[in-house]
Amino acid sequence: MVLQKAPAKAVVWGYGKTGAKVAVSLSGPFKISANYAPVINGIWRTTLSPVGAGGPYNLTASQSTTDSSISLIDVLFGDIWLCGGQSNMAFTVGQVYNAKEELAMASKFPYVRIFQAALEQSSVELNDLAGVEVPWSRPTAELLGGKDFSHFSAVCWLFGRYLYEILQYPIGLVESCWGGTPVEAWSSQRALLKCGLKSSVSSVLYNQLPVQSNFWDDISAAWDSSVLWNSMIHPLLNMTITGAIWYQGEANVDHNRDKYNCSFPAMIDDWRIAFHEGSDGQTALDFPFGFVQLSTWHNNSQDGFREIRWHQTADYGFAPNERMKNTFMAVAIDLPDEKSPWGSIHPRYKQDVAYRLVLGARAVAYGEKNVSFQGPFPTQGLLNQSFISIVFNQDISASLDDDFFEVCCSANKMCGTDQSWLPVPIIKQGSDYVILSISPCPTEQIAAVRYLWKDWPCKFKACPIYSSDEVLPAPPFILYRSSN
Repeated sequence: MVLQKAPAKAVVWGYGKTGAKVAVSLSGPFKISANYAPVINGIWRTTLSPVGAGGPYNLTASQSTTDSSISLIDVLFGDIWLCGGQSNMAFTVGQVYNAKEELAMASKFPYVRIFQAALEQSSVELNDLAGVEVPWSRPTAELLGGKDFSHFSAVCWLFGRYLYEILQYPIGLVESCWGGTPVEAWSSQRALLKCGLKSSVSSVLYNQLPVQSNFWDDISAAWDSSVLWNSMIHPLLNMTITGAIWYQGEANVDHNRDKYNCSFPAMIDDWRIAFHEGSDGQTALDFPFGFVQLSTWHNNSQDGFREIRWHQTADYGFAPNERMKNTFMAVAIDLPDEKSPWGSIHPRYKQDVAYRLVLGARAVAYGEKNVSFQGPFPTQGLLNQSFISIVFNQDISASLDDDFFEVCCSANKMCGTDQSWLPVPIIKQGSDYVILSISPCPTEQIAAVRYLWKDWPCKFKACPIYSSDEVLPAPPFILYRSSN
């Protein structure tokens, strides 16, 4: 396994005979003094001294009254990342493009270790996992390329592998996700109450979705609030972790969609508090949290993805932001996969997703100053008599296209329906700006401008605005006209 490295301290716990004492010791490259923990109500727990990255160590727990002991061997210390969400996180390495090549490399990364919780629900908070799908293991092709949507998560694995290639010390990956699940199932009751959401059944239905028989059985399912928080997150709270990554949102397209700008940030806040308290303060109270902004599902239709993408950022359009501090976002709107065997809602381009997440982790979690992890975002919109100039926060690479920007053309400044929005072309670009023609609409009637406000706006890596190195796309955004 991997335990969290210094400067944080790893928490270790287990079971024993009430009243006994358990001695916990580490043997390996460096001598670590033993810890002693009393067994209270059948459970013992201790916090190890800080251990630097590396290993291997042997971890031994010995109970005083019975002369019994348990030893865990080949324990490494590094960074622990939790991977959560729904089926795009569960999507395995064996399902991605170039799966054969990816699986063949698995054994070359023995210092990236994997663990996966089993799919279990509970109506009450559990202290231990009800089941384990993949116990702590070195990666193998068989474990990474299990049955579709089973084990192991491609986004999680690739994120960890890419991180290891940068950091060059052990990475532990803990997967806890379930296809077809809404954010409410992963949220505690206290988090839901902050958004005015009561304990209720979440009916999640994916219709018109071409899938094979080996897809999740729960694409049409009902989920009680907090049932996965109770069974698949709460048992992990004692762990000291570095951070978390998340790929979810599709199941909220038709369930509490307008609340997602509250429920998702509230879940992040609540996880942070719970992991901090559960680890006796060893997991940072503001631990870094990365997420994937939704890709695409239906072409030429409105399926709610555009609203969820916006709400994933708490309606800021970018991350981190004032509401969602110490977060990072991988934009995936330019990674559609119309021919995915598992339906277009499950694009196979997970390498790009993981790479973009790692850029965010390097900048936000590890503080690398010279890592660009965000695509261009507007800082200013200037309205003229015949055009709008959009100025970005960085140099851009842009193409002159017609169908990606829209203006709200409304005499009463009401922009609630799509009928109020007209497409406008990019007619000129500069180093950090684009100019849009507004000829279809009188200047005085323009109320707002928006970009990529469609469920499937671009072909693969072919949106019109990217960073100057053409690596990171600009995310969707909307700018409203000032009342001044």
